Amino acid sequence: MKHGIFQRIICLLCITALLQVTTACGSKSPLSPKDPVSLTVWHYYNGSQQAAFDALTEEFNDTAGRELGITVQGFSQGSVSDLETAVRAAVNGEVGADAMPDLFSSYADTAYELEQSGALANLSEYLSKDELAQYVDAYIDEGCIASDGSLRIFPVAKSTETLMLNQTDWEVFAEATGASLDSLRTIEGVVSTAEAYYQWTDSLTETPNDGKALYGRDAMANYFIIGMQQLGTEMFQVEGGEVTLQLPEDALRRLWENYYIPIVMGWFGAYGSFRSDDVKTGELLAYTGSTASSMYFPSQVELDSGTHPIDCLVLPSPVFEGGRNYAVQQGAGMVVSKSDLKHEYAAVEFLKWFTQADNNLRFGCVSGYFPVRKDANSTEALSRVISEQKLEVVPKTYDCLTAVFDEMENITLYTSKSFPNAYIARKVLEYNLADRAAEDRAAVVEAMAGGASLEEAAADYVSEDAFQSWYGGFCDALNAAVSQ
Repeated sequence: MKHGIFQRIICLLCITALLQVTTACGSKSPLSPKDPVSLTVWHYYNGSQQAAFDALTEEFNDTAGRELGITVQGFSQGSVSDLETAVRAAVNGEVGADAMPDLFSSYADTAYELEQSGALANLSEYLSKDELAQYVDAYIDEGCIASDGSLRIFPVAKSTETLMLNQTDWEVFAEATGASLDSLRTIEGVVSTAEAYYQWTDSLTETPNDGKALYGRDAMANYFIIGMQQLGTEMFQVEGGEVTLQLPEDALRRLWENYYIPIVMGWFGAYGSFRSDDVKTGELLAYTGSTASSMYFPSQVELDSGTHPIDCLVLPSPVFEGGRNYAVQQGAGMVVSKSDLKHEYAAVEFLKWFTQADNNLRFGCVSGYFPVRKDANSTEALSRVISEQKLEVVPKTYDCLTAVFDEMENITLYTSKSFPNAYIARKVLEYNLADRAAEDRAAVVEAMAGGASLEEAAADYVSEDAFQSWYGGFCDALNAAVSQ
């Protein structure tokens, strides 16, 4: 009898201990305002994005954080690349590296690499099914990178791509040539319009072959991944962490023809660090880039002859003719370093607060990122928060967000699944074609300076042999990347 009572007491003690460490579904919090926990966050936000993040963090510390016993301090590591370098140094314990932060911004490729080393906390342990259901399903799916399907990346802000246009100077071109904005809805339409713009600007001077480029794009990896999706091929097919490359020649030919050839011919361009820089210097009129880049779209063009103000027009990202309307789903989430119950729990509490609809929309108004919860993804929710909070919002950022909200029912957001060496493979996509196009354009310009016409100078570079040479080398480079 006494033995049975003793067993029941032990059982009750075990249950009590389990309840104290279980963190989801209404369990007891391990936090206490009398014994607060401090969290460090590393991110890549700068400028107004960093100011917005810092303001929200300070508000959290003064409100929910104070009640829960959590203090959060954010640190910008500079660029995404700088952040990834700092995190890898911390994980590997390199000499001089800072200690691992409690949370840090991470894209899926990097997070997958760190998850393989056991560095990330399992966030599924801290979120109930009802809580997860409040977030956009695709954003949660993207973060479930562990082999058991559990959540490792908490979605905090997302973006996609749009086409941003210098409307002021476009209207001069359109009035002179009859060019239509409708032509910018397809990739092929952008190419033909860019050719017409080159010819028109060339005609404005007596110097031959000095036409200007109309268009450029950031993130060449997105061009490949999303372009292939639009054309019916998933470039990286991932099952069980194993990747199979899909590199059909006909689809890649269309990508080559609609980026490489326009670059070599001078119809497209890439000059500064980002295409928004090229719009500012008057080298381009339009570019495809992240919604988060909207704040960098210039308010004026700065030429040697003077400056003039410009208006911005936001259009949907162009799609290949006959292709399916896919658009990229991107934007780093937050991962939590594996540590202890108290720190992991506190980190998730902060992330849940940060992604509440109103808080997330306030961040998005400044950053150009979309909120991640279902109840926040609408123009109505955005406008309500702006009105209630009396926010001063940059018009081009607002236009960028609402343009995508309005198109959301017509597009399918896509992001490729994580796999070993995905980061290296993405670098191939980012630089292989772009670097070759830039080098060959320089050769064409040199040939024209020697007296050749544009057609003569470019002939060898736009031939079938040129495509086959690139295609073979590209496939080899990508296969080598995923096989490392």
